[in-house]
Amino acid sequence: MPDTPPRDSNDHFQHLLRLMALEAEAEAEQIRQRLERFSGPEAERSGQTLVQLVIRAEAGGLGGRSLLTFGKRNVSQPLPWHRLRVGSPVLLSEEGGGPARKRWRGVVSEQRRENIQVAFESWPESGTERATFRLDISDDEIGRRRERAALHQAQAAKGDRLAELRRVLLLEQPPAFGPEVDFTPLNPSLNPTQQAAVRLALSAKDVALIHGPPGTGKTTAVVELIRQAVRRGERVLACAPSNIAVDNIFERLLAAGEKAIRLGHPARVLPELRGHTLDLMVENHPDVRTARKLARESYALRDKAGKYSRTKPAPGAKREMRSEAKAMLADARRLEAQTVERILDAAQVLCVTTTGLSSKILGPRRFDLCVLDEAAQSTEPGAWIPLLRSERLVLAGDPCQLPPTIISPEAARQGFGISLMERLMTDLAAQVSRRLTVQYRMHREIMTFSSAEFYDDQLEAEASVAGHLLADLPGVANTDLTRSAVHFIDTAGAGYDEALEPDGESRLNPQEAALVAQKVAAFLEAGVSPADMAVITPYAAQVRLLRELLPQPGLEIDSVDGFQGREKEAVIISLVRSNPAGEIGFLADTRRMNVALSRARRKLLVIGDSATISSEPFYQRLVEYFELIGAYQSVWEELEW
Repeated sequence: MPDTPPRDSNDHFQHLLRLMALEAEAEAEQIRQRLERFSGPEAERSGQTLVQLVIRAEAGGLGGRSLLTFGKRNVSQPLPWHRLRVGSPVLLSEEGGGPARKRWRGVVSEQRRENIQVAFESWPESGTERATFRLDISDDEIGRRRERAALHQAQAAKGDRLAELRRVLLLEQPPAFGPEVDFTPLNPSLNPTQQAAVRLALSAKDVALIHGPPGTGKTTAVVELIRQAVRRGERVLACAPSNIAVDNIFERLLAAGEKAIRLGHPARVLPELRGHTLDLMVENHPDVRTARKLARESYALRDKAGKYSRTKPAPGAKREMRSEAKAMLADARRLEAQTVERILDAAQVLCVTTTGLSSKILGPRRFDLCVLDEAAQSTEPGAWIPLLRSERLVLAGDPCQLPPTIISPEAARQGFGISLMERLMTDLAAQVSRRLTVQYRMHREIMTFSSAEFYDDQLEAEASVAGHLLADLPGVANTDLTRSAVHFIDTAGAGYDEALEPDGESRLNPQEAALVAQKVAAFLEAGVSPADMAVITPYAAQVRLLRELLPQPGLEIDSVDGFQGREKEAVIISLVRSNPAGEIGFLADTRRMNVALSRARRKLLVIGDSATISSEPFYQRLVEYFELIGAYQSVWEELEW
């Protein structure tokens, strides 16, 4: 049994509810300040707002929703860097209307460098023809309401499966497992550690964890688990806290021929997958087209019954017309509800975000297995929503990468950023988890430091990637830059000082950015495609500066958080911090740096000031590792070279 004492369920859930309230207050205050206190440019620099937008295109679609595409008034002007991702809830407002101006809620459905598309439930009505608009990231009020309800229901559960799972997850009783049984992998490429993780998960009667470090094929193992469960006749609920993570599983399940359906707002789903969403499957079903026709006829009949006519209708005629219209509308709704039921009943796997689960749609349906992917990025309340309707739970993710995003410092201090997966890894790791150890992304020298720091030195590079380099790619020249896997350029003593962004709170480093631009040019000259490169940095101001310096089509420049779950052949990291006090700010979150260091496949180039960052022991060890493998270079050598 673990040394950690059992948690009292009432105290545990009340604690989570208090932290949710703190987070909601902090989020509401942040939005209020952006909307009311900050001018357009100030708000835009936060990355959470876009201003001076005009409507570029209007369309209908996505289950009857309205789609508006926004861009800057100057067609040639791209959008600045921002954090408005596909699936983000947003508020649209007309500029110049003051604090009381009308606002419309929407969801980002597509984004490009030059424009952004938003889906609305109803058409936003502008007061003027030449209006300009602003978009602000908004809170997910529906999701938070569902989280609260889930916590209350879990706390109150008695004598049912939810109460049993609660006792296990709060350490009041140990998790149970059946005998592990060998299975024939449906994906023949599964390695032994992936097979071991799937075996454990299939044997779990309550909960199991699949720990997937970067590049180790976590999603491959998760998809295999789901497919094996389906072969056992089980119904599976596949969840994740983000739409992108859900789509990743959904896409792979469809490719494998599984009968999977995606629940949730179609605007939050990748365009190529939208035809498999419940909304659009229902919309395109023949019975629903019949229902729509019945509804239109019902409304027309009801209107006719309400209109004045010169000839006096027969006694009771209008009442009969209204009664007939009501019956037709009831038939239409019944047809639509039956269609939804038939589609859901035919699905073996339902894919949805944790906060996208709706009792209105799912009714009392229960699932034999719930798989929660990217579980370490979900706050614990989010994990309880799918638990309400699941017999057992498998959590997959990596607590050594980015945690949930928490806005309230007080909520963070009291542990709101500790996911259910991280808590169970601390308390029950040996009993309920299996770690994947073979990674298929990184050259061994890129992998080794993260493996030692975060994964007990257990990771191994699969043979096909262990020694791969940029120079091995077709059309790439064999140069000093392309025939090595890791390169650190130390700017210490060179006067590459950081600075606060003018009128902002984020930090940038202009000279370091200029050096990044030089290295990007060198990669391009060696024949590396812009699409195979990424530049990442912890600071929004540095992202904006780099985008101005490097308007290269195809080259991705983003924050570390924005690049979570992604990979490129070559990655340049700009650390930014350079000051005599040794202050490192965001860099102190070493899990964030683990993400940054593990995005590159063949080439990792890090630029930073060793004198500043080495005030933190983690970075002292990182610099020592660079020196050990011969990857260290002073910027003075770089400039001479």
